[in-house]
Amino acid sequence: MVTREKLENNQVWLYVIVLLVAAGFGLVAPNLGAKLDVTISLVIAILMYSMFSQIPFTSLKESFANRRFIWALLTVNFVAVPVVVWLLARFLPDYPPLLLGVYLVLLTPCIDYVIVFTALGRGNEKIILISTPILFITQMLLLPLYLILFIGSEAVTIVDPAPFLEAFLGLIVIPLGLAIALQIIAKKSRAGIRMIDLSAWLPVPFMALTLFVVVASQIGKVSADINLIIKVIPIYIAFMIIMPFISKVIAKWFKLDIGSGRALIFSGSTRNSLVVLPLALALPDTMNTLVAAIIVTQTIVELAVELMYIRLVPNFIMRKTTN
Repeated sequence: MVTREKLENNQVWLYVIVLLVAAGFGLVAPNLGAKLDVTISLVIAILMYSMFSQIPFTSLKESFANRRFIWALLTVNFVAVPVVVWLLARFLPDYPPLLLGVYLVLLTPCIDYVIVFTALGRGNEKIILISTPILFITQMLLLPLYLILFIGSEAVTIVDPAPFLEAFLGLIVIPLGLAIALQIIAKKSRAGIRMIDLSAWLPVPFMALTLFVVVASQIGKVSADINLIIKVIPIYIAFMIIMPFISKVIAKWFKLDIGSGRALIFSGSTRNSLVVLPLALALPDTMNTLVAAIIVTQTIVELAVELMYIRLVPNFIMRKTTN
C-alpha cells in the first residue's frame, strides 16, 4: 500500500525517473512535447497551492521561537549565498538572459523538498518546516533587489512587468492566498482539516508532473542554446560543493546543535527552482526558453547531488561527535 510517507521518502527517485522519461519523450517526439506548453501554468499553479498549503503560515509566530537558528538561516541564504553566487557568476559569459536564469534559481532558497532531504540527511526537518514562511517572504522581497544589484538597470528592461506580474499573481499569489485561507478554515472546521490532509498528497505527484511537462516541452527547443546551458553546470556543481562548508562554519558561529546545523546545510545548498520557474516562463519569448532551461538544469544537477548529500552530510560534513 502506498502511504504519503513512502511517497515522500522515495520522491527523489521518482523525480529522477520522470526527468529521464520526459527528456526521452521530448527528444523523440519534440512536436508532441511542445504541445504540453499549454498545461504548464495550470500544473504549476496546483503544485504551488499544494506546497503552500503545507507551509504553516498560521503558525508564523512559532517561526521566531528559535531566533538563533533563524538568524543563521537568514545569514546563510541572504548574505553568504548572494556573495558566493556573485563570485561564481564572474566565470560566466556576460549575457544578461543567462545570468538572469542563474540568479533567479540560486538566490532563492528551497521551501519544499528541502524538508524531505533534511529528514533523509538526519537533520532537524521540523525546524526547517516551521521556518519556511520566513524563507518564502524574505526571498520574494529581496529577489528583485538582488537582480537589480547584480544585473543593473538591464534587469528592469529584460523583465516585462505585465506578464511577470500576471504570472506572479496567478501562479504564486492566488495559490498562496487559497492555501492560507484553507489553513485558517482548518483551525475552525474538520472539513478544512480534511482538505489540508488531502492537499498533502499533491506536492510529490504534481512536482513530478511539473518536471515532466516542463522538460518534455522545453528540451526540444534548447539545442540552439546548448553551449550556454553547458556552461552553467560547473557553476551549479561548484555552488553545491562550496555551500555545505560555508553553512557548517555559520552553524558553528551561531552555536547550533547537530540537527539544526545539518538543516542549515541543506537549506543553504537547496534552491527554489520550481517556485521561480513561473517567473522565468513569463519572460519575453526571446529568452524564456533559455532561462527556463537554465533553471531546470539546476534542478537536475541538484537532485543528483542531494542523493550524495543525504550520506555525506551526516557521515562526513557534520558528524555527531562522541565525547
